[in-house]
Amino acid sequence: MKQWLPTSKKEVQASGWDELDVILFTGDAYVDHPSFGAAVIGRVLEAQGYRVAIIPQPNWQDDLRDFKKLGVPRLFFGITSGAMDSMVNHYTANKRLRSDDAYTAGDMAGFRPDHAVTVYSRIVKSLFPDVPVVIGGIEASLRRLTHYDYWENTLKPSILIDSCADLLVYGMGEHAIRLIARALSDGKTINELENIPQTAFLRPSIVASNHNGMKDLRLHSYQDCVTSKQKFAENFCNIERESNQLNACRLIEEADEKYVIVNPPVYHLDEKDADEPYDLPYTRLPHPRYQGKMIPAFEMIKFSVNIHRGCFGRCSFCAISVHQGKFIISRSERSILDEVKTVTEMPDFKGNLSDLGGPSANMYGMRGINFSLCGGCSRFSCVFPKLCRNLNSSHARLLSLYAKVRNIEGIKNVFIGSGIRYDLFLDANGFRSDEHARYFRELIMHHVSGRLKVAPEHCAPHVLKVMRKPDFSFFIRLQMEFNRINGKEQRYQLVPYFMSNHPGCTFTDMHQLSATVKSMRIKCVEQIQDFMPTPMTLSSVMYYCGFDPYSGRKIYVSQDVGERRRQKNLIVC
Repeated sequence: MKQWLPTSKKEVQASGWDELDVILFTGDAYVDHPSFGAAVIGRVLEAQGYRVAIIPQPNWQDDLRDFKKLGVPRLFFGITSGAMDSMVNHYTANKRLRSDDAYTAGDMAGFRPDHAVTVYSRIVKSLFPDVPVVIGGIEASLRRLTHYDYWENTLKPSILIDSCADLLVYGMGEHAIRLIARALSDGKTINELENIPQTAFLRPSIVASNHNGMKDLRLHSYQDCVTSKQKFAENFCNIERESNQLNACRLIEEADEKYVIVNPPVYHLDEKDADEPYDLPYTRLPHPRYQGKMIPAFEMIKFSVNIHRGCFGRCSFCAISVHQGKFIISRSERSILDEVKTVTEMPDFKGNLSDLGGPSANMYGMRGINFSLCGGCSRFSCVFPKLCRNLNSSHARLLSLYAKVRNIEGIKNVFIGSGIRYDLFLDANGFRSDEHARYFRELIMHHVSGRLKVAPEHCAPHVLKVMRKPDFSFFIRLQMEFNRINGKEQRYQLVPYFMSNHPGCTFTDMHQLSATVKSMRIKCVEQIQDFMPTPMTLSSVMYYCGFDPYSGRKIYVSQDVGERRRQKNLIVC
């Protein structure tokens, strides 16, 4: 019988362990499922033979017993805020405190602090100053260098400075965490781990790299960024460019008389690497400690399967490609089909797979036709401003996967709940090929539960350009093709998502969007997102600076709370 990783001293003793190698703290409830990062890291380390425990949502306001109850690990403490940034989790776009938390049992708010990674890390360092602390997850990842903090309305230095952590893992961290654990287990100190890919650390002086041929890129210091928005903008352009490179530079940024050093990411991963985290023995359930209380985030993904990582869309406002990377890392059919079969064996599964998708559901298997050319390409997006000629946008592999999943015993319906990139299979003039037309028809006829979600975001050309989204004529064509396939019965609904208050968007632009939505007879109830600047995205830089960091062109930014509310209310029906 599959068992959860231990979360208490009693469970550690039941495992027969007298010592732990790694203790993980997470701001989420513990759900042993591959969609929850702490569970993935725990299982990856367990598969390497390490003894791992997870302490979910430790109490940071009492005598700190949760941080002390399992003692000191042999190798390191690992810390994450959870699957969401704690500030996004806590506050609305208008900085109002949320009353719920989808990653907590009972949907209850208040079980994690603001800036959770920093709070947890400081506590652990104060209690156990000599034990290495490794931070990771999206909150740490997007704050690895100087960043704009919307909630405090200020530039903040790398989270390494505020958190006092020893090492930061950014992006999807399975590869890096294995290397860290192995090095520490071999007797190296945490300060000797200066060449592990996809990590960042703080030093009093610049250290040499032992990677032959790797170049260093010096960024403007944190102090320079605070005094000059132009320098902060230049930093962003350099960071984004390097994050798109297969052979990126090491980034170095001075802050508070120390140096933040960020090693390049790992991009040379294959299907075997992609499969490994998903093939581990998860229970796929919340820990019994929650006594059956509903965890909304788990209920949403309970019967879903992720088929790839990464996104080459690079929308200005989205943190997915900033965190997961531009290059698509797809799982093998074997691994995906095995996971689907595991889902069908769950006792309350009724035959409906809720999602077979990813960051963008239809990027599975896509990469450069001549991948060697991608090594010298610095484009931030493979689809904007137009589809890259070297991109293989074939949906054949995805169609084959859909068919095989539909034929698995116990499967009644396979729904695609993730959003799709419709500019991959059509443009303003129609489908790019017969195969692309087949994909869209099959998607509607076999994989729509009733609503197909897409994200045109806006209709004004200048706003879409700032967002790095395709022209609205693409969506008009999509709606036409959708209605044609849907036929007179109109069994399915096209659900577009729009955004208010994005940089470049004025009240007049939102009025135009509202009129366009009404003229197209789009039923819009809750499909409006109010822009929230998240760290390290292009949109957050534009919001803070008031100009495009690439062109220097001034951009309108709505920061007044009243105006933000009026923009959003224009399109709420």
